[in-house]
Amino acid sequence: MSDEHAMRQDVEKMLNQNRGARTGPFRQQFHLMPPVGLMNDPNGLVQWQGVYHVFYQWMPFHTGHGSKWWGHAATRDWIHWELLHPALAPVQEFEKNGCYSGSAVVHENQLYLFYTGNVKDEHGRRKSYQCLAVSRNGVDFKKYGPVIHQPDGYTAHIRDPKVWFEAGIWRLVIGAQRSDGEGQVLLYRSPDLWNWEFLGPLAGRDATFPESFGFMWECPDFFELEGTRVLLVSPQGLEKETYRYRNQYQTGIFTGTFHPETETFSHGGFREIDLGFEFYAPQTFEDEQGRRLLLGWMGVPDQQEQAHPTIADGWLHCLTFPRELSMQEGHLYQQPIEEYKQLRGTHASTTVAAANETAAWASWTAAAAELYIEIETKASWMISWRGCFHISYDAEEQTLTFERPDVETGEPEQRVSRVNKVHALHCLFDRSSAEVFVNGGEYASTSRIFPEQEAAGLQFAAEAAAVFHVHAWELQSLQWQ
Repeated sequence: MSDEHAMRQDVEKMLNQNRGARTGPFRQQFHLMPPVGLMNDPNGLVQWQGVYHVFYQWMPFHTGHGSKWWGHAATRDWIHWELLHPALAPVQEFEKNGCYSGSAVVHENQLYLFYTGNVKDEHGRRKSYQCLAVSRNGVDFKKYGPVIHQPDGYTAHIRDPKVWFEAGIWRLVIGAQRSDGEGQVLLYRSPDLWNWEFLGPLAGRDATFPESFGFMWECPDFFELEGTRVLLVSPQGLEKETYRYRNQYQTGIFTGTFHPETETFSHGGFREIDLGFEFYAPQTFEDEQGRRLLLGWMGVPDQQEQAHPTIADGWLHCLTFPRELSMQEGHLYQQPIEEYKQLRGTHASTTVAAANETAAWASWTAAAAELYIEIETKASWMISWRGCFHISYDAEEQTLTFERPDVETGEPEQRVSRVNKVHALHCLFDRSSAEVFVNGGEYASTSRIFPEQEAAGLQFAAEAAAVFHVHAWELQSLQWQ
């Protein structure tokens, strides 16, 4: 029996033994979560022959980080899913400490996976290899080993290759750390997906701006959206500010112009794309309808991970619901994809008036729900969901605040952002998460929440006359086979 075969048998045993992730109180109904163990970055997002493939970083044996696998799920409509056997297991020497994040492309009717092979010696010293695996059926992958090695002038913190085809050539961006500890995104190109030429840094310290901006840039993604070039990246090591960079690590975009003749990128400043507590390592792809879709990890590295109550049920973390991206007047908009409407069940609506008081809609009891709320007021206001998640707007300060109990201490913790005006909220609440889209997707906020099981209903408060028009739908579960 091969080492890989034995490891896969161990995974099957874990899946059969641990069913807490499927029955616990905080299990998700319409978000992808691990069947067991820990899930982090979405990987290899692609649509091939009408099927959407979602790979993800997965530790099947426990809820801590370690030698990651690539988990694999597939769907044709984002509602009906099949859990497939893991695509990649860390069994070869060039990946023995983890098959780290990467991407997928279709070429000559085959599916190509690019990923980082993580290797550590007995002293913890790291080596990173950018590896290739290929499949003819989208399920079983043959590994071909490293196709890119560590370039001179960089540490072994080089990972997360993202590949795309443009203007007759394949290109690849990858997160990196220079030898002096500065983060960058590097650019490569290839005529055939096998032989790669290093072109140098695409963005980062000294490449496109002079100041230091974090010690490592993870999970880069580089794409065009309605005429604007977007570099999506998750930098580590940014200093906290009053209204920015409040999580352990951040995710945001640079927008500008890509110059293929010189392989350079001119861009503006960094903008975070999520205002909540847990959003990291997103990846995008273009589907067969021409939509630019995004999934993110609903977690943040090193941020209270082991305090999450789902660990008692044998699982940790999940992915966001898929989002469609658009660019409006230079601003990135995010909206849940239209397919979520297939999950709608019972519908109810109400209009709530509040003036220097609190009003409740106690009759709404669904734990997994979609809310659409239009807000008519010039005053400050607050909306509370199941007693544990609060959205408030300070009209004088023009700040939008998301608040929840700290998962370790129970004390209130907040994320506060500058927002000129809030007139509508579109919320997707699952059993242990909250995704909020503000003003038609102008802003997004992603958070894990853990309500008391008996908690229900909505509360509204305002400092002066305010009217809240609410539409609510109960959301059903994804269907698995």
